[in-house]
Amino acid sequence: MSLSTALNSAMTGITAASRSTSVVSDNLANALTEGYYRRTLNLSSNGAAGGVSIGSVQRMIDPAIQKSVRLAEATHASNSVTSSFYAQVSDRVGTVNDAYSVAQRLTDMETALIEATSLPDSDARLNDLSMQAEELAMSIRDAADGVATLRNKAEGSINALVNGLETDLENLNEINKKILAAEIRGQDPSGLQDRRDNLIDSINEVIPVQVYQRDNNQTALYTTSGIKLIDGGSVAEFSFNKTSLVTPYMSIGNGQLSGLEIDGRSIDTSIDGKIGGGSLAAQFHVRDVAAVQAQNDLDTMAGDLIERFQDPTVDPTLGATDPGIFTDNAAYYDNTNELGIANRIEINSVIAMSGDAETWRLRDGLNAAVIGNRGDTTILNNYGAALDATNTISSPGLGSGDYSAYSIAANLMTNFTQENTWAEQQLAFSSAIYSDIQARELEQGVDTDSELQTLMMVETVYAANARMIQAIDEMMQELMRL
Repeated sequence: MSLSTALNSAMTGITAASRSTSVVSDNLANALTEGYYRRTLNLSSNGAAGGVSIGSVQRMIDPAIQKSVRLAEATHASNSVTSSFYAQVSDRVGTVNDAYSVAQRLTDMETALIEATSLPDSDARLNDLSMQAEELAMSIRDAADGVATLRNKAEGSINALVNGLETDLENLNEINKKILAAEIRGQDPSGLQDRRDNLIDSINEVIPVQVYQRDNNQTALYTTSGIKLIDGGSVAEFSFNKTSLVTPYMSIGNGQLSGLEIDGRSIDTSIDGKIGGGSLAAQFHVRDVAAVQAQNDLDTMAGDLIERFQDPTVDPTLGATDPGIFTDNAAYYDNTNELGIANRIEINSVIAMSGDAETWRLRDGLNAAVIGNRGDTTILNNYGAALDATNTISSPGLGSGDYSAYSIAANLMTNFTQENTWAEQQLAFSSAIYSDIQARELEQGVDTDSELQTLMMVETVYAANARMIQAIDEMMQELMRL
């Protein structure tokens, strides 16, 4: 080996050691940085030319694990949205041991009714019956208002997610361009690739994606159903028109709520549809399915309750279209206008303690001209019979068949409790899977002990090559003295 060849080999060794030190230092500095992937420097023999050839910096990623993490992350995000919805609705409706649940409020009204019937001349007991009836109406209305709030919140979340998607895709397109420029200039694009992966993770949480590698280290994104999000510098355009206030009367079906369009094409937004699996489809599910069904269940109960007490056979002083104890915004309830009745139910103002407070009418009839026989329990008994009577209802959550008022209230509470329990189980399961797969991905991260060992080895290599250069220098000095 000539001295020049030996010198060249030692110089390439020094350069490789210096470059390796830079890579190891980056790894150690970013050991706690989220989204950072460990780097290694590709080295190979320089063949006949001697020395070492320095290749590119490689990011240590297992594509299979990365894909699994993204799938689990999207599923977990979807389950988080639905679980949060059912937990809040269940909290509004109440559970078995909740003293303020809708079912318990009905039981409290029944208790007050029994006490008033046992002593019909007691103004205090009639007042209590009025207050318990008002509390029942308020509990139903509060639950319905809670569903409306959650539905409007879902509408706002959809708008925010769509805007965020557009921003992330534009940023992803810009990073693709910067990576291309870095490749052309021969620079290390690893940092840009980390940022790109973090953006893809953010997009994937909203809409699960398939990642495709193009020439020149470019990335294309498609949904799992094949809808293009970004490819070749072309970014998908999203269209969603946020409604300022979502009411129970609004739906996609009647055109009063906006759906989602991508590049001008209408997209199936169902939870198992074209963009299903992430938080966006879950928010559409809350707005268009879960909240609508919850509203329907509450409307069914509210409408049934009002009809039981506005029946003239229960209170003979009522006319065919006179409101009973419970009203539709102070008016007679027409069951052809059931949608939203849970938001409108209220107690008749003539017996409300916050209204006329003429609670004697609970005993003598709501439209009675004067106070009647204070010992008469006919109408009060009719109220009890009305609550016990079986009425035919049909609701996805409450079932179809003949039910008493108590059975309907119990079914309502049970349905939401079951939905909440199921959603919690789904969330716990997806959370466990996500945590497990994420832990596997983190195992591929920076191991500081291993990096320090590598650094010590690099130091030894650097010293050896430096000593080689020193020896060559001494040899050349000796030859020049000859």
